[in-house]
Amino acid sequence: MTQSNRIVWITGASSGIGRALAKVYLERGCRLVLFARNTERLKVWVEEQQASKSVAVEYLDLEDSGQLEATVIRAQEHFGGVDLLINNAGISQRSEAIQTTMEVDRRIMQINYFGNVGLTKAALPYLLQSRKPSIVVVSSLSGKFGFFQRSAYAAAKHALHGFYESLRLELDEQGVKVLLACPSFVATSIDENALDNTGKANGQKDARLQEGMSPEACAKSIAKAEARGKKEIVIGTKGRFAVWLSKCFPNIFFRVLKKQSAA
Repeated sequence: MTQSNRIVWITGASSGIGRALAKVYLERGCRLVLFARNTERLKVWVEEQQASKSVAVEYLDLEDSGQLEATVIRAQEHFGGVDLLINNAGISQRSEAIQTTMEVDRRIMQINYFGNVGLTKAALPYLLQSRKPSIVVVSSLSGKFGFFQRSAYAAAKHALHGFYESLRLELDEQGVKVLLACPSFVATSIDENALDNTGKANGQKDARLQEGMSPEACAKSIAKAEARGKKEIVIGTKGRFAVWLSKCFPNIFFRVLKKQSAA
């Protein structure tokens, strides 16, 4: 199978890393099914790319578990299956645990973990029909360790690592590749859309994110790692250093994190 005839599904594709990934795989000649809640924005982008014959758009709300199987059935009908599923959709958080309602914790877990896993389980029967099935999960540095004001977000990302590392083992004999991608600081709108302690959008930019790498650079790193069959990738020099420091010098790493602002 060449890159040019792969069928790629991407969630959260209306902006940020998801849209950048769509651009990468479209340029490689793949056929895409793009998922998002904001389908109008996606359709405009598809028209701009003049890609209506090779790109399909589907509405997806990961909070609504009851419609995941029906969404997958519709999606596989566009091009006859799926070779690569990229689970990119998610939502972040900006609130201290002691002030955050359980409703916010549950919502973040539903979107970032249960919705993600539910979509994968619904798609697996079609993925297993591919000659070279692959799953990419866009995690985060928060999947490696916790941060200020990220308790629910970090918990959901940690849970993804546990699930997909287990799934990788279980499906290895069937040829399914699973990549966990952990970007560090990427300049997207995830900070503005992050939930506060009451569940409302944070509405504020995080300077560290906005000074980070572009979504396009991040997407290229993910696509390169997926093509090479890697199991996990930490994206960004600062992120790789943080992971190394946390493993080798955990006490020093803890002090470094404490010095960072909670913003």
